[in-house]
Amino acid sequence: MDLKLAFLGTPDFAVPTLEAIAAKHHVAAVFTQPDRPKGRGGQLAAPPVKEAAQRLNLAVHQPNRIRQPEVVDFLGSLSLDAMVVVGYGQIIPQSIINIPPLGIINVHASLLPKYRGAAPIQWAIANGESSTGVTTMQIDAGLDTGAMLLNWETPIGPVETAPQLSARLAAAGADLLLKTLNGLRDGSIHPEPQDSSEATLAPILMKDDGRIDWTWTAQKIHCRLRGFDPWPGAWTSFRGQTLHIRAARPTGGTATAAPGSLVIDNRRLLAACGESTLLELLELQQEGRKRIPTEAFLNGQRVVHNERLGDS
Repeated sequence: MDLKLAFLGTPDFAVPTLEAIAAKHHVAAVFTQPDRPKGRGGQLAAPPVKEAAQRLNLAVHQPNRIRQPEVVDFLGSLSLDAMVVVGYGQIIPQSIINIPPLGIINVHASLLPKYRGAAPIQWAIANGESSTGVTTMQIDAGLDTGAMLLNWETPIGPVETAPQLSARLAAAGADLLLKTLNGLRDGSIHPEPQDSSEATLAPILMKDDGRIDWTWTAQKIHCRLRGFDPWPGAWTSFRGQTLHIRAARPTGGTATAAPGSLVIDNRRLLAACGESTLLELLELQQEGRKRIPTEAFLNGQRVVHNERLGDS
């Protein structure tokens, strides 16, 4: 028997789960964030979940606040079996948590209790984790603190970026959510409390998170570059202007110059990093300009050997 569900989600990551449950169950309502201004023109743009819901002919609701009394009353009137939340962007109040008998199930892009918070994929890569995954959990009043239901683990590729990993986890999360709903319906899933002593946080990204400290190792900088792609990116300063490192790779060489020093080696551009490591810079983007390969950067900038990156 199909379950009657409401879906709350906003970003691209949530779309595969919405598509999966719409194919298997009855989605009575989709809630997503209001349209927001986007781009230089500031024109209103629909969230990815809204676009997907309209394509699937599902009813879409975009309240400014999910806790508004009229929204709570409406959800209560739907006679839902369960609710599904994937990256909705608002805290779900207890008045809504109490509504569905099977609870509110969240698809979270980490192996809880690690990386609770808004940016688990980005911080897992940036911190050099070798693996991550997705967890389905029951929503409670805390920040990603609810009881765990099912999880799925996967290695993080050595050059995998946040958008690439996000696409993989989104697909896996959709499948895991369907299995979770089936298990809750037939009683085969037993919620497991999280061990909060093992929790780590993945806070929302800020622009300054992308600033490179050249005393870090080349590997650490490479991890942050991949994790913070596309925003805030990995950036530094060069000749008084912001310079984004868009692609790079650690080398096996040994740096003899101070961290942040540029080394030119047969048309390759390397940066000295902490612990005498070297990072080869492959694609760069100067402030207000397009992303270009390093060779074009060298041709245009006449970089001097041992010229410094960063504030020091």
